[in-house]
Amino acid sequence: MVFVGRFRPFHLGHLTVMKRALSLGRHLIVLVGSSRQARSHRNPFRFEEVRSCIEGAFTPEECGRITVLPLIDRYNDLEWIRDVQAAVHGVVVQHHRPADGSPPKVGLIGHSKDHSSYYLRMFPQWGAVECANFQGISATPIRDAYFADAAAALEEWKEALPATVAAFLAEFARTDEYKRLAEESAYIAKYRAGWANAPYPPTFLTADAVVVLSGHVLLVERRGLPGRGLLALPGGFVGQHERIKDAMIRELREETKLKIPAGFLEGGIRASQIFDHPYRSTRGRTVTQAFLIQLKPTDEGFPKVRGGDDARSARWMPIAEIDPERMFEDHFHIIQTLIALSNN
Repeated sequence: MVFVGRFRPFHLGHLTVMKRALSLGRHLIVLVGSSRQARSHRNPFRFEEVRSCIEGAFTPEECGRITVLPLIDRYNDLEWIRDVQAAVHGVVVQHHRPADGSPPKVGLIGHSKDHSSYYLRMFPQWGAVECANFQGISATPIRDAYFADAAAALEEWKEALPATVAAFLAEFARTDEYKRLAEESAYIAKYRAGWANAPYPPTFLTADAVVVLSGHVLLVERRGLPGRGLLALPGGFVGQHERIKDAMIRELREETKLKIPAGFLEGGIRASQIFDHPYRSTRGRTVTQAFLIQLKPTDEGFPKVRGGDDARSARWMPIAEIDPERMFEDHFHIIQTLIALSNN
């Protein structure tokens, strides 16, 4: 059986589904979505922490029948499906080799709770088992309450959490990471409240720059919330009277103090793409168009840069050294996508 989720936090609803999966199949593959990315209000816990919470809720014998693996957000259904298929195939090949050579049966188990559960229909080659919601438990209100007041939330939701998970959350609440995420959560709540009286849900438009030179990409360290201290692409909101490309160049020069004429930067554009996944930003529905600018090497080396405007600092970073767990929102994915696009 295969169970896909984010499990932040892991609760009794998840546990109930997994118990049923173990009763239906010989082995359970748990794929933890949104792995290998920076902590955020929506995804506050690392894969290793989630895996520990899951395994702590089962006996050693049960854990022997469970494989927990990370699943990266690709923001592309075909790539995501490929990753799921590859992960499942790897476990099946390792653990299940029928003597008669017949292919093993694979089933996908889950709960169609909302529009984010459409993946249950994306694997027609596998059987599907749909589970009813367990006591109306959802991770989102638990997470919201936890970052508003950890002690009160753990008391309110104690019946919905395995004891090992409650202990982990209590310990995590004493860390600096919790304080940062709680501050970010409050900021996001206030940000969204500012648009609560709008006549319709807002959609924000931004522009980002992927400036590449000699195997390096130009990044900034964010000064403000959300994502304070994380590395990001230079970029920002498009003005009411700007073209998207012009906004990208303006933000690039403001945030990095890059002393290259706008016309030269525009001439270096080699690729662009719109990134519009509904959950790519915690601030709300935010669509961005990113542009890859290829600079030519010179005898003077890398152009000097420094942080400005919303950026605490700016730097040229080797592409191979970029850590997705230090990157803001989906910017790591944007870099990978545009570099691949420019190479084609």
